[in-house]
Amino acid sequence: MVSVTPHLLLSIFLTILCGRWLVRHGKLDEARAALLRLTSKKYNPDFDVEDTLAMMIHTNELEIQQTAGTSYWDCFKGVDRRRTELTVMTWVIQQSSGSAMMGWATYFLIQVGLSNENAYSIGIGSSAMGFVGTVTSWFLMPHFGRRTLYLWGQGVMFVILIVIGGLGIPTLSSSTGWATGALLLILTFSYDITIGPVCYSLVAELPSTRLRIKSVVLSRCVYNICGIIIGTLQPHFMNPTAWNWKGKTAFFWAGTNLLGLIWTYFRLPEPKGLTYADLDVLFENKVSARRFRKVEVDPYRSDNLVVVVDENLNETYVNEQKLFDEKEGS
Repeated sequence: MVSVTPHLLLSIFLTILCGRWLVRHGKLDEARAALLRLTSKKYNPDFDVEDTLAMMIHTNELEIQQTAGTSYWDCFKGVDRRRTELTVMTWVIQQSSGSAMMGWATYFLIQVGLSNENAYSIGIGSSAMGFVGTVTSWFLMPHFGRRTLYLWGQGVMFVILIVIGGLGIPTLSSSTGWATGALLLILTFSYDITIGPVCYSLVAELPSTRLRIKSVVLSRCVYNICGIIIGTLQPHFMNPTAWNWKGKTAFFWAGTNLLGLIWTYFRLPEPKGLTYADLDVLFENKVSARRFRKVEVDPYRSDNLVVVVDENLNETYVNEQKLFDEKEGS
């Protein structure tokens, strides 16, 4: 508790210094001063504090208008029901894809045959691999889609979990323990280069703008509930005085990972390169997840969706308005 408190206080202090927080609380003079402190004419000569402050005020007013009159029940109505499902499941998959194996890595490695010292060393290495993976993901996300990274991350983790589970079948030995430790390092890197950080991008992009805050709150609550369940199951799987699954614990998480992989393939769309207006149009027209990147969207046309081309079926889909226009012309 003592180690957490300074970080919490520092976060609160930095939040109060944030210009947007000050604008939301009507402290415009302080917000202007904060913006001037946080910018440099040397590196940003075109910066205009009044323009930036005016945009912040305008954005704050838009957010107030968008969220006015909304309730949590709206997250489960109409098109937003699908968007809430996506947000919730994206965060659930982050928990159920096998991350518990990393969180309990040191104790798990002791149960599969490594000494306390070696298990601890690999645990430290796992944290380092997680850091490297997260930083690497920053450079991958601009070039690869969120859906692509999520699918590949779950697929690679599934294979690794199956192999770790297989190593838990023979009699425990130092060699299988080291092999399991090496695979856990790869598992951690695979998670932190894909599912771990990409999840946060998805949960911010997929909800509708007016319900984003409520959708994230709901999905985070489900995430925490899953964390409690997983945090209860994992010690029982590993503990020799409980279920004593040892390395075979990975088989269970491989199963939950596979369920998430199937869901991702059929349900998770690709938001990369799309504006919030584009996403609204695509969801309103109930475009399937696998066709999101095959749709040309023009939010300024009355019919919005211009053309949807399915290359596999060689079919062209148009929205109802365009079909109506064609019928009228004939």
